[in-house]
Amino acid sequence: MRPNERRLEILALVNRLGLATVEDLSEKLDVSRETVRRDLTALEAAGTIRKYHGGARALDNRSVPDDVESPFDQRMTHNMDGKRAIADAASQLFQRGDTIFIDTGSTTLAVAESLSHIPSLLVITNSPKIAAIIAGNGSSKVFLIGGAYGVEPAESLGPLALEQIAKFRAQHAILTVGAIDAAGVMNFDLQEAEVARAIIDRVETVTVVADHTKFGRRAVFEVAPLSRISRIVTDSVPTREISSAIEAAGASLIIAK
Repeated sequence: MRPNERRLEILALVNRLGLATVEDLSEKLDVSRETVRRDLTALEAAGTIRKYHGGARALDNRSVPDDVESPFDQRMTHNMDGKRAIADAASQLFQRGDTIFIDTGSTTLAVAESLSHIPSLLVITNSPKIAAIIAGNGSSKVFLIGGAYGVEPAESLGPLALEQIAKFRAQHAILTVGAIDAAGVMNFDLQEAEVARAIIDRVETVTVVADHTKFGRRAVFEVAPLSRISRIVTDSVPTREISSAIEAAGASLIIAK
């Protein structure tokens, strides 16, 4: 296949799927990953797609299905006003001296910024960025979980991370999730779900921070039933079905203003 023909095929696949990884495109077209990366660079230069680390997405990504998570860089810029409001509301739930697990996500990064103004916290996280934000106030103690490093997003995952999480106990967990329905909270990535479940096993209260786009979606990997969640902080009231399920499970629903 000639380069121009291959790039047209890549463009068609990305537009049809909404987003595609380098690995998937390499397998579908039977070419090397480096060839795919060069093609994606050329297509982005032509203004026909948008690259992200490890793949590409369509310029109009409304075709991305509900059970697929957007690239992390894209999530970092999505609904930032809502995530800042969530972060401000969530930070008011914690106080000086609290011990908190925080996992990796665009919303938990915003929460970390708000928490950084609270002195003398003890935070355990698998996110180097969150660790740096909290440690920046000079009075808080931070433990950074190690393990296999995932570049997108920047986080530690895998068996080593799970082993280290099991060495801690904390009062609280602040978790981000990929989806919430009337049954529970879920994630799109197996290893991220495993980290979240391991954290939940080591804490007393679980605070989920999630903007309104997470409600009514489904993801492959279950994190926890609603009955194990202490409170959900969001930026908009979810549907009556989900709100009723949260209330019935004994969790608090906090709507950020």
